[in-house]
Amino acid sequence: MAAEPHFASIDPEHDDPFDATARTDAARFCIFHPAAGTPRGLVLHVHAFAEEMNKSRRMAALQSSALGAAGFAVLQFDLLGCGDSAGDFGDATWQRWLADVAWAAMHLRRRASAPPGTPVWLWGHRVGALLVAQAADGIGAATGAAPNLLLWQPTGIGKTALQQFLRLKSAAEMLDGRGKGVVETLKRELAAGHTVEVAGYRLQPALAAGLEAATLDPPRQAAHAVWLEVASGEVPELMPASHATLQRWRAAGWTVDASAVSGPAFWQTTEIEDAPALVAASTKSMSS
Repeated sequence: MAAEPHFASIDPEHDDPFDATARTDAARFCIFHPAAGTPRGLVLHVHAFAEEMNKSRRMAALQSSALGAAGFAVLQFDLLGCGDSAGDFGDATWQRWLADVAWAAMHLRRRASAPPGTPVWLWGHRVGALLVAQAADGIGAATGAAPNLLLWQPTGIGKTALQQFLRLKSAAEMLDGRGKGVVETLKRELAAGHTVEVAGYRLQPALAAGLEAATLDPPRQAAHAVWLEVASGEVPELMPASHATLQRWRAAGWTVDASAVSGPAFWQTTEIEDAPALVAASTKSMSS
């Protein structure tokens, strides 16, 4: 059994091996799950976007606990303006989030006290997968080894994710008969440099632009990736759009184990749901 997780609020401004000038002194909320025994790997979790993060809290905790019991040291943390971290969602930019991921990876290495050469895994969920893919090369350069990736239901195109998020505003206003043209209006506001509010989240132009430009491209330093999706049905299958992306990653030298498991889309279900097959598949693939 892994030890109990440790909770902490860490200030990247004063506990950071990287240049912190691009960030505020707002603390980031962290949960560290020690490994059972000497760590066989270090895992950094980068959560999903906006409300999808809240829906996924339980699954992230279940997976972190399972990995800890399997010998991995895991760090969960909330990005700037998200969850229990300080700051407002409206303070966040894509570049600040990338800097947070880089800081958290180095903090994890120090916190885990792992032997030199212990593999690092970046675990990204949905939009979090876009962040870890973009941050991987910088983290690899800083640590001397390319990190492996665990990708849960990865978002392939940030522009699509942004469009889906903006539609939440449209759906809410349709209930009042005012939904027509809402997404286009929001885009114009963002393009004009104005912050907009969607489903209780303040979205500033710098974050929207970074998300819109992001695509799930393979990091230059090739390593190993575990790509897992959940799907309904007796024989779950990967989404059709995933195959072209997987082909690009493998052509770039990445070894990618990709599969789909049965389970609910827990990041968007009305009630909090579990996908135990996803936890089991993740732990097995990373442990083999």
